[in-house]
Amino acid sequence: MSPEAPRNCDLCPRLVTYRKANEKAHPDWFNGAVPSFGEDTARILIVGLAPGMTGANRTGRPFTGDWAGDLLFGTLAKFGFCDGHYDKRSDDGLKLRHAMITNAVRCVPPQNKPIGAEINACRPFLSSRITSLKGLKAIVCLGKISHDSALRALGVRLKDYPFGHGVEYEIGAIRLISSYHCSRYNTNTGRLTEEMFDRIFERVRDIAAA
Repeated sequence: MSPEAPRNCDLCPRLVTYRKANEKAHPDWFNGAVPSFGEDTARILIVGLAPGMTGANRTGRPFTGDWAGDLLFGTLAKFGFCDGHYDKRSDDGLKLRHAMITNAVRCVPPQNKPIGAEINACRPFLSSRITSLKGLKAIVCLGKISHDSALRALGVRLKDYPFGHGVEYEIGAIRLISSYHCSRYNTNTGRLTEEMFDRIFERVRDIAAA
């Protein structure tokens, strides 16, 4: 199976209906299943939840164009995982180094909340993406939904690998590290600070360099 969903993927009726409404309201936006971004030789795979309505759904690149992307790409730059300048546009020339970003659900869901059937329908793309990265050393999961979906994609039981900020598990040859999602809500409420996020990627940098 391809690691990327077709732009007009029709697996999830609710998401298709939402996409069509967005196409009418914003015909100049991407409005489709957002592809992964990064290198096929990636050593780390960052897994988010789903495209943001005015972020990736608009720009067509994961985490691009909203607050979560501001924090994520700023952190990636700090730890040497990208080259160029992030400018909230898919054509800003930014390149990832040793990294790839994808989402557990490739299409934007209403209220940023995918339902279980949608997460399950999209998981084969995540599984295929993980398998396709032959040099993969670590998966960074942003939020519990991406954490759980990645575990299922790796074929292990959720109860054996509970979610928490900063948890790290060895699953076969891959290290799985999870973080609270870098959403504006989490940073505004103090659930996630920049220092906490930095520590995640400091650890990831060490794993990637090993």
